[in-house]
Amino acid sequence: MTRLYHCAVACLAGAGLAVYGATRAWSVEVTARPGLPDLRAVTTGADAQPWLIALALIALAGTGAMLATRGTVRRILGVLIMLVGAGLALAAITGRAGLVAGRAGAGAVLWPIACVAGGALVLLAGLGTARHGHTWPIMGARFERRRVPRSHPAVTGADDVAPAARRTEAAPVDTRAVWDALDRGEDPTNR
Repeated sequence: MTRLYHCAVACLAGAGLAVYGATRAWSVEVTARPGLPDLRAVTTGADAQPWLIALALIALAGTGAMLATRGTVRRILGVLIMLVGAGLALAAITGRAGLVAGRAGAGAVLWPIACVAGGALVLLAGLGTARHGHTWPIMGARFERRRVPRSHPAVTGADDVAPAARRTEAAPVDTRAVWDALDRGEDPTNR
């Protein structure tokens, strides 16, 4: 259970770090104009590599999918999250390679490194999910649909259906009672 949370937090943190680093200034070019204020051209990581933000958002969505899936699907998702993490790191490296730092100062190096670190976190979260995801617990079965056996009267259409199972469409539903049952943790559809 804790590995699930560690991987989910790593994926969230990596995606958040990548988004933050991609929206900061990676390059600031200043053009001097005699008699006028200098002209500044700021380039962010998202300007240099537009898919940085998209990959980070995919990693965020992958975190939710990591919690909602199970078994083999979760392991396949882990591989996809690893690819997204590698894509984030690669996009940050290639985006920084084509820019002149100008007057960006330490941000010219710091923010691309933050994106690469975010991509590495996402990659590690995907690796953990791919390796151990099939052993993690699934979401609560409380909200999953239960299977009805074929011999059940409701499925076979038998007339010996229990009175509680026979409902008429004309009977009014007391919505207050339904909400009260939900507040108590009961399932009002199983009556």
